Amino acid sequence: MLTQSINRFYKKADAAFDDSGAGWRVLLDGRAVKTPAKADFLLPSEVLAREIAAEWDAQGEKVQPSTMPIMQLAATAIDRVRPNRDAVIAELTGYGRSDLLCYRASFPEDLIERQAKAWQPLLDWSKNDLGVALSVTEGVMPITQDDHALIRLQDHVEAFDDYYLTALHSLTTVSGSVIIGLAVMKKQIDAKAAFEAAQLDEEYAMEKWGEDAEAIARRDRHRAELLAAGRYLELLG
Repeated sequence: MLTQSINRFYKKADAAFDDSGAGWRVLLDGRAVKTPAKADFLLPSEVLAREIAAEWDAQGEKVQPSTMPIMQLAATAIDRVRPNRDAVIAELTGYGRSDLLCYRASFPEDLIERQAKAWQPLLDWSKNDLGVALSVTEGVMPITQDDHALIRLQDHVEAFDDYYLTALHSLTTVSGSVIIGLAVMKKQIDAKAAFEAAQLDEEYAMEKWGEDAEAIARRDRHRAELLAAGRYLELLG
């Protein structure tokens, strides 16, 4: 992906349906945008293409990739997820073995209660609606999850196309929980609620021992990434 700023080389960004009927393109002064890997940048929806065109239009004298999260996610779907789909599915399924929601504190009592209130409903939903029943433990020592649950989890992950799989990957890797990711994908919770669930332990620690610049920066980065993934999902439709 683009990681460094470049000089703005265009005047106007727009979106247009591709003549082949394969999807929507983003145009810079009438020329189709390519992905960072120089692949065709074809998008599945008009609203997604127009949002990305708006990101390009909003750039100043320098094009700053960090201010174009929807562009980054869509390009990731094409450049990284599509050619490595099996590996991405395996990675996400693997999160079921060490999902954030399954590892609970043994003390103090107020943290135990917070985790149970925020996390257990998501695991209950996963069991009842997805057929993915994950075991819970206290502490950080790994536990073995049921193979059937992991197979069911993989089935759900595999069902997403490359664009949606990219959203799930972002939601899961940022939150540390594939169950949180799937809950957003299936509209059980929104991205803001996903951030709050994922950030629970860190927020508790900051309440007890105070904030530090590194923790605040990490929290803000994670919030931005999860909200961007949520917005990207809305644009996919």
